[in-house]
Amino acid sequence: MWRVPPAVRQSCPNAAESASAARFQALLDVAESITACRGLEELFRGLAVHLQRVVSFYALGLCLVHPDRGVTSARVLETSGTGFTTLPGYPIDDIPSGWVIETQQPLIVADTAAENRWPHAMAELQERGLVSFCILPLTTACRRVGTLGFGSREPVRYSAEDVAFLSEVAKLVAVAVDNTLNFDEARATQRQLSTERGHLRLLLEVANATVSKLELPELVNAVSTSLDRAISHHSVTLALYDKDHGDLVVHAVASKSGDGHRHIGARFAGAAGGEAFSPERTFVFDEGDLRDRFPDTAAALRETRIRSVCAVPLVVGDCGLGTLTVGHREPDAFPPEAVAIIEAVGRQVAMAVANAVAIQKLAEERLYLESEIRTEHPFREIGGDSALLRAVLAQVETVAPTVATVLVLGETGTGKELIARAIHDRSARRVRTFVKVNCAAIPAALLESELFGHERGAFTDAVSQKIGRFELADGGTLFLDEVGELPLELQPKLLRVLQEQEFERLGGTRTIKVDVRIVAATNRDLARLVEEQRFRDDLYYRLNVFPIHVPPLRERTEDIPALVRFFVQRLARPMNRHVEVVPSEALKALRRYAWPGNVRELANLVERAMILSKGRTLEIPLAELGRWQRPDHGDRAATLRAVERMHVLRVLGETNWTLGGPRGAAVRLGVKRTTLQALMRRLGITRPRAA
Repeated sequence: MWRVPPAVRQSCPNAAESASAARFQALLDVAESITACRGLEELFRGLAVHLQRVVSFYALGLCLVHPDRGVTSARVLETSGTGFTTLPGYPIDDIPSGWVIETQQPLIVADTAAENRWPHAMAELQERGLVSFCILPLTTACRRVGTLGFGSREPVRYSAEDVAFLSEVAKLVAVAVDNTLNFDEARATQRQLSTERGHLRLLLEVANATVSKLELPELVNAVSTSLDRAISHHSVTLALYDKDHGDLVVHAVASKSGDGHRHIGARFAGAAGGEAFSPERTFVFDEGDLRDRFPDTAAALRETRIRSVCAVPLVVGDCGLGTLTVGHREPDAFPPEAVAIIEAVGRQVAMAVANAVAIQKLAEERLYLESEIRTEHPFREIGGDSALLRAVLAQVETVAPTVATVLVLGETGTGKELIARAIHDRSARRVRTFVKVNCAAIPAALLESELFGHERGAFTDAVSQKIGRFELADGGTLFLDEVGELPLELQPKLLRVLQEQEFERLGGTRTIKVDVRIVAATNRDLARLVEEQRFRDDLYYRLNVFPIHVPPLRERTEDIPALVRFFVQRLARPMNRHVEVVPSEALKALRRYAWPGNVRELANLVERAMILSKGRTLEIPLAELGRWQRPDHGDRAATLRAVERMHVLRVLGETNWTLGGPRGAAVRLGVKRTTLQALMRRLGITRPRAA
């Protein structure tokens, strides 16, 4: 086996001593070579040069063990000059090196054809032309590194001295290989830590952007700027899912070419982003995929010269919001580590988008609630203790805990909205929103949009999506004031919501489910409107589930003192007044008044009185009530005249003092307009300031 140099043979008469000297010199050369090597390939090339002077072999093999995975990786250096070849990993139990690693004993096989313990390994060695081999363990004081093998194309026998020498070589090689592996691992760890620090810095920048940028275009621009420090790219596109149309809509684009705004508003269902959205999985597409699978977007991609795309879904909880798509002008631009970064960024962007959507809805609710707060309410409490009022409040207590639709009836100014709010406050829905819609105050052309909302582009001025009052009231109560003024063409849609609790936004196709309780109010005679075919009978029956009649103030005059005191207390602080006395004569005069404007008129009168009062006594301008005093009941003729007068006043109040026209008081009373005017002069009826 051993090759003794000629010079050694001539100088040393003893061949054994010559072989021993050659081994020792080879061992010194190996040790010196190890100290100068910086890598495994350089180490083994030097090892082959020095050992071939004393060892006959064709291939030098290094097998490294990976105990955590139960496999080994092999590298072979052939002396024929083919180079340092890396072989695929093998299970430890399927190769001879596994036995050597397990037993920590050298293994000598003189004939691979006769060895039957590892048939697959022997077959591969025979294919390489190796007939015999010797394998030694590479072990340091800290761990088992692997094995060192010598392969030959002819039968070779190894003596005990040979194995002892090779074991010494293996010890040196084990330390060198271990140091090299530790150095490589340290460099890899350092690179990984540096990369992770860069990724954390990127995610921190994105997190700061998601907090400070509420507008989606600004957010995407900030994300693109931060992402550019870690991943080269040419475009970032944010698309959100439109439930109504079932597709994705581009909301923001950051492009290096600066023309990304042209694509905002574009819709696509079969593009790369849509492919990622449906299964909520990340996809990477190359140029062929973009051309063959997504022809609808191929033209836009050719314009921007995008040749590879990474699309990640934006998901928060179980809710899919849309996709974030990163494009590059080079093929195969997104390796797995880049995809992992984009996915991490996508998770942060998803939270930012969810917050932006929630903030938008809260902003709309806030605007609505602020408009409600700014609305001037004549009073906020229901004052009085009359039998009629107690009966109304008993009805409120009865119906409030249910989900029944309530129809509040009464003249203008009687406090129908307060009754509706009392129903809401005493129901299980009191923790949600009470939303009010005045059907008479909103133009008919806009009322549908106000109730049900609209989509962007539904009509000329619809520049953005609008959430309707029904959506705002989801889980709460919707108060339809002046429901008798609802246009006839809109009544079927309202009926459907009452029956099915679902609707579509104006210009939309998606059906929206809501849970809304309806409380409606009117001063009109809905039954007569049904007879006149100006109100749908099916809608009337659906609204009239639980009617509550709010009595006019003239029918509960015993409540007037309590109401006056309430208004005085409410106005004292903002007006800086200290009124403590209300004259009894003034209260008697107020009780004799007919109150065509009901409680609202009383509130206005008390407010004027507070303005006029300079001291502790309330100075009520009773002169304004002179011609409206009710006559004494001692005179029957006067009583009949009073009844007639009160009936005319009631009708005038219900029609908001409209005399003529199809909805005027004259039609309701069955007389001509001129006849009504003459009757009003005879009864001393004039239009009050409150009306």
